[in-house]
Amino acid sequence: MRLTEPRINPVEESDWTESQRALLAPQVMRGRVQNIFLTLANHEALAKRWMVFANHILHKSKLSPRDREILILRVGWLCQSGYEWGQHVLIGQKAGLSDLEIEAIKVGPTDPSWGPQDAWLLTAADELRADAFVTDRTWQALASHYSQQQLMDLVFTVGQYQLVSMALNTFGVQLDPDLPVMK
Repeated sequence: MRLTEPRINPVEESDWTESQRALLAPQVMRGRVQNIFLTLANHEALAKRWMVFANHILHKSKLSPRDREILILRVGWLCQSGYEWGQHVLIGQKAGLSDLEIEAIKVGPTDPSWGPQDAWLLTAADELRADAFVTDRTWQALASHYSQQQLMDLVFTVGQYQLVSMALNTFGVQLDPDLPVMK
């Protein structure tokens, strides 16, 4: 974690307004509302609109959950977003990623354990992060495995989680008690 204390404090449940309660009550994960949502509740209008898009990426994307999590974890790692990494290690495990695969995400597409399709996903995440562009070579390789809608979801997934990583890092959102620490 870059910041050991939040710049924007999460809203305590005892201080929730009625509109914050309506926003936050459905956001319980693993028995509690997570710090990301408690922090974003400081700007309810933004949070409401962002959550619609985030819900698409996380639950309605045409990508498989495993592929989505490979992309999210790679972006979280590249952005050094400890919060994003911790959340998505747990989500990635539920999506079928092994501990070895999660470790290999840190290395990226050159890790010898990746098959070609996974390596191309990681390459696309790296290219988008570095240059905001997927090269023709990578696009063509991905297009042999993914539909046009899946490719669009891929780009928006990387963009969404880079944005979220930037916000989490800058706001100083602290790890929830059950999240693994980025190492």
